[in-house]
Order: sequence, then C-alpha cells, then structure tokens
Amino acid sequence: MRKGRDFIARHGETVFNAARRLQGDHLHTPLTRAGFAQADQMGQALADMLGRAPALTLWASDTGRALQTLAVITEHLGLDWHGARHDPRLTEIGMGSWGGRYYAELMAGDLPVIAPTGLLHPAPDGETYAEIAARVSDWLADTHDDPGDRLIIMHGISSRVLRGVMTGCDVHPEFATPIAAGLPQGSIVMIEHGRETIVHLGSGRAPA
Repeated sequence: MRKGRDFIARHGETVFNAARRLQGDHLHTPLTRAGFAQADQMGQALADMLGRAPALTLWASDTGRALQTLAVITEHLGLDWHGARHDPRLTEIGMGSWGGRYYAELMAGDLPVIAPTGLLHPAPDGETYAEIAARVSDWLADTHDDPGDRLIIMHGISSRVLRGVMTGCDVHPEFATPIAAGLPQGSIVMIEHGRETIVHLGSGRAPA
C-alpha cells in the first residue's frame, strides 16, 4: 500500500491555452491572469484543508506553467518553493511536430487532434498513452515508500493517466491505458489508498 496521500493538481490556464494552441511538453508557456487566479484558488483550498505549513513533499513537472502554479500555492501554504522536486516524468504528453500549433490549423487539415472526453490523439511522431503510463508508473515506484503526503503539480493529460493508474481505472478502449476522467484547469484531487476525492474543482477548460 502506498504511503501517505497524493494531492494531484492541474496547473492554471496558460497563454497557449487561451490562444487554443497545443502545448504538450513545451517548457515555457506562462500563466495568464486567469491561470494565476486559478492557482490562488487552489492554494486557498489546500490551506483551508491542511492549514499553515503542512508536512508536504512538493513535486512538479519541470515546465514553467507547473512551477508558476506551485509558486502561488506555496505562498498560501507557507512552504518553500525552492524545496520542490522537479521531475520530467510528470510533464505533459509529448506532441511531437504538432506541439505549438493551433488546434484550428490542425483540425482544418483533417488531423484527428481532439478525441472524445477531452483527450488528445497522439501525434504521429509524439508520445503514446502507454508511454505516459510507463513514465508516471516509474515515478510512482520511486516514491512508493516515501513517508508523508505529497503535492504534485502537473498537466491535463498526464495527470489523467497518473490518476488512472493509481485508482485502477478501466483501460481506455482506444488508447489501451487506464485514464481517469478529465478535470478543469486549476483542479486538485486527493488519492489515498487508491481512492480519489476532489479537493477543488477549477474554473479552467479542457482539453490540455
């Protein structure tokens, strides 16, 4: 049984999200004002639940948007942003040559970008859902016996796969991977002993 609780958060809205561009594993896409407001709301929700300076190990993908979201949240919690651990295994789905392009541009060319329930079809030269599951499972194995609770700031698609693996979701019929239901940007869930609880439902949008 995995030790501690995992608080998994989806970062706030970015300039790519607002412009309807695919960002995937793009490192530097800053938050919008709406994104900062969503991060504020996440920080307040966690502070209301956990109090000041809770015993949390901080984790984030190494993208700017995840680290910006974490910076706002840690202010609310009274924790040191500099003590966070960054791990590329927590980053978003790699979109290959589709990364950075506008959704409308891809869809105008009849490319199958958006799948049902807000998922993204992998790009021909991008990352598959099975590959995401492998890397997040590797991170889970490395942190399985760590004591205490964790706060993890990550992304729309990769967090759905992580949550799916942790809660034993059914394998998706098209993508052959356990994938949890989508949540808006700025949302937080808590997973404890394989069961998920929504801590805060964000005001952002999907897809990732």
